[in-house]
Amino acid sequence: MATVEVKSSSKAHSGAVDERAIEPAKGKLGVMIPGMGAVATTFVAGVEAVRKGIAHPIGSLTQMGTIRLGKRTDGRSPKIKEFVPLAGLNDLVFTGWDIFEDNMYAAARNAGVLERDLLDKVKARLSAIKPIKAVFDHNYVKKIDGPNVKKGKNKLELAEQLRQDIRDFRKSSGASRLVTIWCASTETFIEPSAAHQSVKALEKAMKENDENIAPSMVYAYASLMEGVPFANGAPNLTVDVPAMLELSREREVPICGKDFKTGQTLIKTVLAPAFKARLLGVSGWYSTNILGNRDGEVLDDPGSFKTKEESKLGALEHILQPALYPELYGNIFHKVRINYYPPRGDNKEGWDNIDIFGWLGYPMQIKVDFLCRDSILAAPIVLDLVLFLDLAQRTPELRRLGIQEWLSFYFKSPMTPPGLYPEHDLFIQLIKLKNTLRYLKGEELITHLGLEYYD
Repeated sequence: MATVEVKSSSKAHSGAVDERAIEPAKGKLGVMIPGMGAVATTFVAGVEAVRKGIAHPIGSLTQMGTIRLGKRTDGRSPKIKEFVPLAGLNDLVFTGWDIFEDNMYAAARNAGVLERDLLDKVKARLSAIKPIKAVFDHNYVKKIDGPNVKKGKNKLELAEQLRQDIRDFRKSSGASRLVTIWCASTETFIEPSAAHQSVKALEKAMKENDENIAPSMVYAYASLMEGVPFANGAPNLTVDVPAMLELSREREVPICGKDFKTGQTLIKTVLAPAFKARLLGVSGWYSTNILGNRDGEVLDDPGSFKTKEESKLGALEHILQPALYPELYGNIFHKVRINYYPPRGDNKEGWDNIDIFGWLGYPMQIKVDFLCRDSILAAPIVLDLVLFLDLAQRTPELRRLGIQEWLSFYFKSPMTPPGLYPEHDLFIQLIKLKNTLRYLKGEELITHLGLEYYD
């Protein structure tokens, strides 16, 4: 399988350079969002506030991040948005699907993440974004229901309705390019089945209303069929099945996921690499969360919690590699809990108790209490993924890969090709991301070896 992780010099042959040639970001970029809840409304309101000059895009790598080029002594560190041709914020146009009929301003008010004073300054723009009827199955999200739902004789017909929505938005918005990013609820846990093994099997299962075809898969299928990149911000299976990988590669449409890496898992992917780097043992890691937004309500259902639990549990095993370090991590007890607590609203609190041991096996403890704002952390991730997926779609070498593993930096459960374990270490993920950008622009990859400074 092709990959952008290269070790050779950037002075590649001309054919490879042509493959990396990035098409310019001309015209409008349409952003289509299944799920116009707390994350989506915080993202769109934030973009509008930044466009009006009343806020800064804090947390966004594409807007505020820099990238070092060449040697440390060269002094070349442009902003990422100046180094690669990303769409500008003024070029973004928005739409979304939701089971509730509230426009984006009303939905943002209901979510309770942003203060009314800020929302009122962008009210006109948000009020104009009204939700399209959604594809929804109450069996997949048991704790919520709403009236704004599509009807069709089978899931393939619902996918055709979504494809028409996409075509209509492309025309009405005047967008030259589109990206779909899933910001809707966590669906109940399912495992890959025969229905997910090929595009042919997937389409047959959709036509037969197979229960193994989740609503998120209907959105992903419709997007890929319309040539629209798809990012999965929830831990749902969605595009992480052979059929979707086949479709994305056949049609050369980028996909990535899954589950935005925001609060507790972000901290885990920072601390766990530190323990492993210093060869400190971990005997136990107990994590619990309390949150009260719609996400918390949905996760109060055991099926949806199982999906989220699987996503949150995977990071430690892949970072610590207990098979390679059995004395240090071979007997770790890892527990994750999520508790619905309405008074907390969107301001999630994550508690971690970490039992570690050091020299001669002497025990130590670390306690972390992260009082975070889930949607505030997720919104810049949504922005970056939209812009980077659009960049990938305009780059022949990247769009042919299907899975965009270089965007693992943003996800709890990064997608990889079959048989390849995911990289969870936040700092390695950032190196992968920035080296991919350097590679595309013909710059030397940075290994941090540094021997040349001592010649």
